[in-house]
Amino acid sequence: MAEKQTKTTALTLPSVLAFSRKLEVSDALMASGLWTDIDQSEKWQSIKLHEKRNRATKSQFGVKDEEKKEPNLSWGDDASLPHDANTLRVSFTLKTLGQLEEPTACNTPEFEEKVNHVVNSYRNEHQFKELATRYANNIVNGRFLWRNRVGAESVCIKVKHGKETWSFNAYDYSLNDFSLSPDSNHPFAKLVDVIQNGLQGDGFEYLEITAFAKLGLGQHVWPSQEMVLNIPKGEKSKILFKLKHGENDCAAMHSEKIGNALRTIDTWYADDTNLKAIAIEPYGSVTSRGEAHRITKNDFYTLFLKWLKDGEIPVEQQHYVIATLIRGGVFGGNE
Repeated sequence: MAEKQTKTTALTLPSVLAFSRKLEVSDALMASGLWTDIDQSEKWQSIKLHEKRNRATKSQFGVKDEEKKEPNLSWGDDASLPHDANTLRVSFTLKTLGQLEEPTACNTPEFEEKVNHVVNSYRNEHQFKELATRYANNIVNGRFLWRNRVGAESVCIKVKHGKETWSFNAYDYSLNDFSLSPDSNHPFAKLVDVIQNGLQGDGFEYLEITAFAKLGLGQHVWPSQEMVLNIPKGEKSKILFKLKHGENDCAAMHSEKIGNALRTIDTWYADDTNLKAIAIEPYGSVTSRGEAHRITKNDFYTLFLKWLKDGEIPVEQQHYVIATLIRGGVFGGNE
């Protein structure tokens, strides 16, 4: 028994360790139509990108005096609703997958055995209920719309599972409070059950998710922007994401952007009950703000190893560690 305890205590991070993500999201297509036609799919048209060339001014800090009077010429993609459409439709699919306890790659059998034990213990005690509730909340509140959610008069979310379709008013669900616990017959509770079943089982659950945001006639919409490095001077500097849909190109959103919104459930990164949720990341990184909230003894690696070595970590940090494994990634290295 003493030998086994010593072996556990000496457990270190494998040089090869990876987990596949368990929330598998598709890219999202964007279409336009009228709010009154939400249930008539044949009336919706794919949103096409168009180019804009503008003559603006230079407003960034540090511009040289001789440049301040010069125009700032911009050329890039843009997207908007037609002037006879007032509503944006964003649609994507989601698979929730099981078998979290099995790494995609691991070159230390003892480590994999310990991971298997810890994940199964978590499954038996918590059944992924807390995490499924938070993921479901970020579906029905429309967080994945990002900037397209801002200023919308109304936002409706429709979720299809098998032969059932559930409708939600996105503004009924908070972006930072995940404590909602409706009765078992409520559509939200049914959605939680589906996500929970997918994470717990050996197979998967499949959902079709469609959001409708009433923005107003001709209003701007915001597809994902492609990252293009070292753009030559005088070339198009803003390139938006598009997908082929039928015979036409269609404005779209990256699956990574949708996935980031769904996993924005971490309110456990500090001892404050009024925190804004951030995305599940190993170091709690929020790159848009230049912040990392998990860098002093509460990062994923510290908590994960402590838990695996039979050390006690709080229940909320167990949720965080499991959610990071669900996020997936390459986690191997040398301590």
